[in-house]
This record gives sequence, structure tokens and C-alpha cells, in this order.
Amino acid sequence: MIKVGVFGVGHLGKFHLNNWREMEGVQIQGFYDPNDETAGEVEAKYNLKRYKDPKDLINDVDAVDIVSPTPYHFELCEAAIRKGRHVFVEKPLANTMEEAKAIVKLTKEAGIKLQVGHVERFNPALLALQQTKLNPMFIEVHRLAQFNPRGTEVSVILDLMIHDIDIILHLVRSEVRSISANGVAVMTDTPDIANVRIEFHNGCVANLTSSRISMKKMRKMRLIQKDAYISIDFLEKKTEIIKMQTEKRADEFSFDIETGNGKKTIAIAYPKVPQENAMKLELMAFVEAIKQNRPTEVDEMDGYRSMEVAHQILQKIQRNQPVA
Repeated sequence: MIKVGVFGVGHLGKFHLNNWREMEGVQIQGFYDPNDETAGEVEAKYNLKRYKDPKDLINDVDAVDIVSPTPYHFELCEAAIRKGRHVFVEKPLANTMEEAKAIVKLTKEAGIKLQVGHVERFNPALLALQQTKLNPMFIEVHRLAQFNPRGTEVSVILDLMIHDIDIILHLVRSEVRSISANGVAVMTDTPDIANVRIEFHNGCVANLTSSRISMKKMRKMRLIQKDAYISIDFLEKKTEIIKMQTEKRADEFSFDIETGNGKKTIAIAYPKVPQENAMKLELMAFVEAIKQNRPTEVDEMDGYRSMEVAHQILQKIQRNQPVA
């Protein structure tokens, strides 16, 4: 039985609690949240022990689940790691690159398991492509959300775009060559909408647009690679593959077209999207990494690299700000 302590039981923290409660082999030891009203609601609804001191909760558990606001990630991670506790921490890994670097160092020294909550890695629409060879050379992303004051302690880059940065770095597996970026602060003091172009050394180009002031929600990624166009809808949980091939298959819709190189067969496939809860999958993966003593699926270096690119984007945006 793995004893887990949850740090932060606000909007997202409650989703974590619900998922932990459904998992076998896990016991929620208690929670820490400095907000008395929120803590009282959770005590009453979940019948869980509230810890007034985060250090006491860390002492009583095997693993911590950090769902607190980003500025508190480092101090909680540091305290847990120094006690030898395994850590699940929501994205972004930390508030600054210095803090992220320190967490990476502490994790390596302690030999504990650390997983960063990049939940879109476990989105069923992306999981549907596990059997598909992905080698994208052009990527287009739109992640749009309606304004919500929650989470605005960080920019839209670290709030929303970082999900797609993580996935792109995971798929492309090449060093970044250059970044171009523009962003505008509308509702907050940090960029609320941004457009970014990332060029990789292997020739891949990724264009990303993220906004938290849109009228409608959208979370789409399009991958273009040799002979294939792949569309992933993270919001609607749909995946589509359009590709050229030499022969028709019974399980695909296909048609022929004439090209300058002769007749080609275009096939459209809709991979089966598993009916899974992405958040529960990521927490289960964390637990299995602890039990099986294997690397976590989104480790501290994944979290660090995503943050590194995100901060490079923010620096580019700051340099491009018009002078008043």
C-alpha cells in the first residue's frame, strides 16, 4: 500500500483526490491546504485528515502529489525529496529555471521517482497513435481557452502552451535550433495569447498558437510527415490519419487520385481511441513506476526541457514588446 499526501485541494486538487480514491494499492493519508474554507469542504466531503504543517504530511507518506500553485512547487518538492519521498508535481515543474534545475539535481541525488503532470501525454487521442510511426516534419497547434482567473499566476505559455511544448519535444526528439515568438498581455500582466514558431535541427518546424481569452475552446494538433497527415483533437478525443499507400485495405476508407507521379491511393483511418481517464492514467503510471522501480513516463528532465523552451519563448516575447 502506497501512502499518498495531496498538497493543494482546490479545483484541480479535487480531481486528483477523486482519482486517487478509485485506485487500488493507494491510501490517501491526508492533505495540506492553507485555505481554511477549501480545507473544511474537503474534510467534510472526503473524510480526510487535514495537516496544518506540510512537513508533518511529508513525514507520514511514501509519495506526495503537489497540486499547489506554481510558486509553491519548489519548496514542496525540495522538502519531499530531501525526505526521500516520491514526487508527482503538476506542470510546470517549477516557477523559475533555477528552481527547476535544483529539483533535477535533488531528484538525481536522492534516487526518488519524480513525475511531472503533463496530462496530455495520456490523452486518449494521442494514445490512439501508439502503434503509428510518428516522424513529423511540420506541426501546427491551436490550444484556445476561455478566460478563467484560475491559473493566471503564470503566462499562457506556462499555463497552456507548455502541454504542447512537452508533446512536441517528445515526438520530434531533436534539439531546438531557433525560436520566434510574439505575445500580448490582455487580461493579466503576462502574455494571454501567443504565437510561436520553433525550428529543430532535424528540419522539423512547429507553429503553436495558445490563447486563454478565446470565445471557444480548441485543443488541436496536426502532424505532417512523409506520406501522412495526422490530426489529433485533444478536446473531442478524436484522431485521424490521412496517408498515401500502395494498396487498399479493407479497414480503411480510400480513394485514388492522379498525380504527376502516377496514380496514388489516399487512405483515411480513424484509430480506435481508448475510453480512458487521462488524469487517472498519469497517476497510475506514477504509482507503477514506484512499484516496479522503473523510470516515470514524464520525468524531471522532460519537465525541465519543456520549461526551458517555454522560458526561451517568454524571453523572445519580451524582446519583441513595442516600446511605449
